[in-house]
Amino acid sequence: MSKIVTLACLLILSASATAADPRPNILYIMSDDHAAHGISAYGGQLAQVAPTPNIDRLAKEGALFTNAFCTNSICAPSRACVLTGQYDHINGAFDLSGRVAPGKQMLAIQMKKAGYQTAMVGKWHLKAEPADFDYYCVLPGQGKYFSPEFRVRGPRPWGKNIIKATDKHSTDAITDITLNWLKEGWDQEKPFFLMHHYKAPHDYFENAERYESYLRDINIPEPDSLWTRDSRFGSIATRGANDELIPHIGTSVGDRNPRRSYLQDLPKRFPAEFPADFDPADHSQEQNTRLAYNAYLKKFLRCVKGIDDNLGRLFAHLEATGQMDNTVIIYTGDQGFMLGEHDYQDKRWMYEESMRMPFLVRYPKTVKAGQRFDTIIENVDYGPTMLDFAGAEQPKSVQGRSFRSLLETGKEASDWKQEAYYRYWMHMAHHDNPGHMGIRTKTHKLIYYYGCNYDGGYRTPPGWELYNLANDPQETKNIYDDPANAELVAELKARFAATRKRVGDDGSHYPECEAVVQEFWDYDEADRKKAVEISHQFLQRRLGELKAGKRNVFTIRGK
Repeated sequence: MSKIVTLACLLILSASATAADPRPNILYIMSDDHAAHGISAYGGQLAQVAPTPNIDRLAKEGALFTNAFCTNSICAPSRACVLTGQYDHINGAFDLSGRVAPGKQMLAIQMKKAGYQTAMVGKWHLKAEPADFDYYCVLPGQGKYFSPEFRVRGPRPWGKNIIKATDKHSTDAITDITLNWLKEGWDQEKPFFLMHHYKAPHDYFENAERYESYLRDINIPEPDSLWTRDSRFGSIATRGANDELIPHIGTSVGDRNPRRSYLQDLPKRFPAEFPADFDPADHSQEQNTRLAYNAYLKKFLRCVKGIDDNLGRLFAHLEATGQMDNTVIIYTGDQGFMLGEHDYQDKRWMYEESMRMPFLVRYPKTVKAGQRFDTIIENVDYGPTMLDFAGAEQPKSVQGRSFRSLLETGKEASDWKQEAYYRYWMHMAHHDNPGHMGIRTKTHKLIYYYGCNYDGGYRTPPGWELYNLANDPQETKNIYDDPANAELVAELKARFAATRKRVGDDGSHYPECEAVVQEFWDYDEADRKKAVEISHQFLQRRLGELKAGKRNVFTIRGK
């Protein structure tokens, strides 16, 4: 009899433990291209005109990181880093063709093994089916802002099972899908791991109609570097010899880049943001740039407003169901975004506004409210941290490291990395950004523009840049060539080489590209002389392309 009673008690206890799993739910929220300085909790110049109260709540009631970085500021590679915990040269997602195949979607696999119910909703952008998730409802490719279609699991092959959110904005639709899953799809016997990804505010920025009046009569604050390009900013790699490549490196807000600029693109897409019958010839260069900048920022910030409002809906549901405080809630972007700094648009750069990611986390049971950390974290660390909160196993393939102990103790581990590694591989694709790599410490940033594609071709001038972030947080003065910094340059180059070795970027992936990397590493006088020659050659090539009407040059592979 006693054995029967004991067995019954054990069964009851087991059922009770299943129904009340003490581990937290994990909600990973990621928006596309949402720069940290587009969130008011970060206190930037946009904070007063475009507050983000629901996102800010996570910082107020949890923790905010000021030194969170992507390892490659482009959509698919960044997402692959989060999902696999690996750098792109290891996971294979070098550029926008990157994919993570079923069986390799580490984060979903490990969470499932740990007893979590897994779901992926919204922008996926990794081509292969997210089959390692229990549930998915994802946009095909970039997806559409209005009446978006979603791919779901079904009887037909991947990509053929489609549902459509007719007459809805994608931000609203993605939130609706997540709320519906939480209400009807989530098995509450298990904790959930949910990746909730917005398309917004990816360009071109199409906000929901209800936000058209938002910021309508506001002049958006402008970064100083939109107007002034300090002669000490950049290098021959980004300016060309005697500044000859300034119009051709980095797409622009104003008319600096003749191939692509917001001044060219936005009036056609969003004519309501410009004077009636707008013609750039009727305005000064300054007026044109200001009009394009305001159109750019208003559309961007309206998309952000839609995200913040929808997070209010999501948080309200978690509150109503008693799950808000039982859920580790993370908010981030897949990278940063240039909001006019240096007259650049898009991301891709290693400059701060592009490389830095927002990262906020709330879990009041163990994470003290109001913390701000300057610890260097990378997107390869996000997955291991979530696995740690879940009590899940971290496979040996993972290169990142959990920072859960930092969140819970407030203390950075004594052996924590002191360099973030960065590499942008899509040389001169889409937005005219040269291939480059570098490290970012808490005080300095060293950038090496090696200037070639995967095959070592389509050369742009190589160059080095060094910024003292303590004295020059806007990165306006390249101090690489200052003789007083010779020892600092040598030290950082040594740390750079060691970091490359640590993360496994040994050059074996694309040997012809690595040969160029090594050729200009020392950057002696012969290297500098050759860089000038390459600058002249590239200018002639680019002028020929423009004459031939090649507005969208895409040459990451092939010479």
